[in-house]
Amino acid sequence: MKNHNKLKITFLLATLISVQLACKKSLDLKPLDQLSDAAYWQKPSDFKTFANQYYGYLRNFGQLMTDNPHYDGRADIFGGGGAFGAGTNTLVTTDGNWNSNYSRIRNCNYLLDRAANYANAADIAAYVAEAKFFRAYCYFDLLQLYGEVPVVTKLLALDDPSLYGPRATRDAVVDQIIADLEAAAANLPATIAPSSADYGRLTKAAAQAFLGRVTLYEATWQKFRNGDATRYNALFDKSIAASNSVMTTNQYALFGTAANDALGGGNSVALGDSAMKYMFILENPKSNPASITKAANHEYVLSYRYDDVLKPINVSVSRMGNAIGPQQKWVNAPVCTDGLPIEKSPKFQGYATYGSQFANRDNRLRYSIKVYGMYYWYGAFNPRVTWLNDAPDRASSLGQVTQVGGYGNQKWMSERAVPDQKESEDYPVIRYAEVLLNYAEAVYERNGTITDADLNKSLNLVRLRANQKNGMPPLTNAFVSANGLDMRTEIRRERFVELYFENFRFDDIKRWHSATTDLVSNTGGTAYGNVAGFISPWPVSIRYKGTQAELGPNALSPKPSNALDSNGNLILDQTARSFTEKNYLYPIPTTEIALNPQLKQNPGW
Repeated sequence: MKNHNKLKITFLLATLISVQLACKKSLDLKPLDQLSDAAYWQKPSDFKTFANQYYGYLRNFGQLMTDNPHYDGRADIFGGGGAFGAGTNTLVTTDGNWNSNYSRIRNCNYLLDRAANYANAADIAAYVAEAKFFRAYCYFDLLQLYGEVPVVTKLLALDDPSLYGPRATRDAVVDQIIADLEAAAANLPATIAPSSADYGRLTKAAAQAFLGRVTLYEATWQKFRNGDATRYNALFDKSIAASNSVMTTNQYALFGTAANDALGGGNSVALGDSAMKYMFILENPKSNPASITKAANHEYVLSYRYDDVLKPINVSVSRMGNAIGPQQKWVNAPVCTDGLPIEKSPKFQGYATYGSQFANRDNRLRYSIKVYGMYYWYGAFNPRVTWLNDAPDRASSLGQVTQVGGYGNQKWMSERAVPDQKESEDYPVIRYAEVLLNYAEAVYERNGTITDADLNKSLNLVRLRANQKNGMPPLTNAFVSANGLDMRTEIRRERFVELYFENFRFDDIKRWHSATTDLVSNTGGTAYGNVAGFISPWPVSIRYKGTQAELGPNALSPKPSNALDSNGNLILDQTARSFTEKNYLYPIPTTEIALNPQLKQNPGW
């Protein structure tokens, strides 16, 4: 295979890359340069320096804002999903995702190979654990993209026949990921003090949280494809146990809650319900009305860390975020303040005016996107001045939203005066809210039911974090029964709403085996693209017929020429959509199959 041919190339330590970690000391870490392999691997710091590069493998803002296999833009959140969401992508000769993952796996195997001959294993146990975690991290990425893939767990010699071996079974790939994560969790530190130079490196909880994600993914993948019940139930059990182990450490809590502040670092409850917004743009320079800094955030279990001086993001996060917006499908998802979906709630005010659809809704709606009547700030050009929402603040803002020609994003958009690409908020690779939602889903799917006690210690913490004062009730079995709801639907709704614009949705609808439905329909508010003839900085998907957008005052002008669906929504992308069974996996690059005939192409390709 091409990637295995690459594995034959002599590895040069001079190519090691330093990776940004939590604090200045770790930010200053640089791998040694121009070393010979024989002179290296003599002390624990050599293993640590080598392992620094692994942290660059984590997802970050570079992937959040641009097209990639996990991008929300390929799902039913933004735009039309492109070729991948439409199911019109084709065979490729090469794929950087395949190549980079195997290159990274080789780097992990390299450290593990050298560790096998190190005299004092205990001294380097944490770095061995890091190598195993990141090997699992890369294999999980390969699993999500391609399914069955070759598994390589040792440093291969040039003539090793494994270089041209077949793809391992899906179960074998998953079992290897689990084994690596369990081994990593056993040898990673339980906690790392913020004052430590190692703050930001992997902990036991990070490995357990990731194990909870992996096993939930695979358990649901198998369950909704009529897999072996014994197998997927065992995976659900692992997911439940792994997520619960993180929950019981008492090291993490949802930002903006008393539980978070009890862990130290600041008074995040002072932000009230708006903590949901400010967590995602939290920087050490003043970035929120309460002057909370990163030290107050105990929700991020694992993050790609940035610094406003030493390592700004170098991606135009605010500008790119300002150019993105969700479909009406996502805007319809947050429930009303009575806890009911909009189609059942008497509190839903309909679509007649620009602001009516936003009234009496889950606060996560107003803290994720721009809603009618609110003022918004955009750090590069329209920053906060006083942080008091007073006249000077409003004069500096983007202005008040007085027309809804489309749904504009505000998540990730800085409010402080910061130039493009110089934001420094951390990227949440794993946050505690996901752990709680993973737990609730795994319990329900394992048992076919979930107790109110389990809901209250997981999903309801997430649901109510941004809805502490509007009277929203918790999700309970009695509430579901009394209102004719479906528990699975409501659990999935919480995930859809909470993890908006964090690149989970495409993978979720794939593992649920629902993408063929979610990505094909252009009806019922699932609309794509921009309104013809109407200039808008974001994708547009609104109710038009019979609403203020059509009839005024302040109607859209010029009048859109798009066709309407049966609900009066603008149909904005009428591209033929054919997401079918084959599209749940990406094709194996044809060059890889040419180099190694034992590789077999994924079904349908």
